[in-house]
Amino acid sequence: MLLGFDDYATQSRKLAEALEMPLHIIRRHRFPDDEYKITLPPALSGQVVICQSLNHPNEKLLELLLVAKTARELGAEILTLVAPYLCYMRQDKAFHPGEAVSQTIIGRFLADLFDTVITVDPHLHRIRHLHQAVPATNALALTATPLMAEFLRGRAEDPILLGPDKEAEQWVSSVADPNHWPYDVCSKTRLGDEQVEIELPDISLQGRNVVLVDDVASSGQTLMTAAKKCLARQARQVDVLVTHALFFNDAVRRMNEAGVRHIWSTDSVTHDSNVIPLVDLLKDAVLSQA
Repeated sequence: MLLGFDDYATQSRKLAEALEMPLHIIRRHRFPDDEYKITLPPALSGQVVICQSLNHPNEKLLELLLVAKTARELGAEILTLVAPYLCYMRQDKAFHPGEAVSQTIIGRFLADLFDTVITVDPHLHRIRHLHQAVPATNALALTATPLMAEFLRGRAEDPILLGPDKEAEQWVSSVADPNHWPYDVCSKTRLGDEQVEIELPDISLQGRNVVLVDDVASSGQTLMTAAKKCLARQARQVDVLVTHALFFNDAVRRMNEAGVRHIWSTDSVTHDSNVIPLVDLLKDAVLSQA
């Protein structure tokens, strides 16, 4: 059985259909004091897949705790978490004394609940393998970059791909390589949550179609700043392609005002920019663990 949540029901339904599994949407009731009551099917067995993307993570992590513990009590033998966006992966070290290293804490939390954790393009910077952050029996980090490269083919004429910072190189290079497109990365200095300085690479962008490629976009400030810089260098147009469209507040409006033409994303996080479905990628990963 596949268990889903109402705020991720469309993607859960597609995955259940692809896996030929029955889908059950978990019932959640919020009490006036903000406590939750979670209700699952009265009996479970065998492999149970739980599908939920972990944007807006704090409440969702509590829900996963309640769901996973209850599913075990109801008879689930193998629990698989499909979380296309995996939260808390950025804080992978204590940059200042006293800081919590959330990557390892949340990774262990999920590993204690689930036998298998499947995610897409997690933000792993100082480690190479998801298992180092999420020590579950099976920890699978999939990548959407082949799907992103296929999507861009035919939609971007002779593009040059740019990563907004050095951390994005692993994604921008993987999207560029199948089509032999040129790519480079910018240098970024973060001054605050929504304040960054961007330095473009020393290349000519005049008359070029630029696609900014990244794994995660939240405030959109980095992409907006990079887009302005590209257009100031006489780029013909600037588009944005990301795996995880977290965009909060007025991020999209501000990017459009900065001159971004198109904003494209996978459906790892539900957003109006979703154009690349992940269902086949996730289906194959679940089946590989069956």
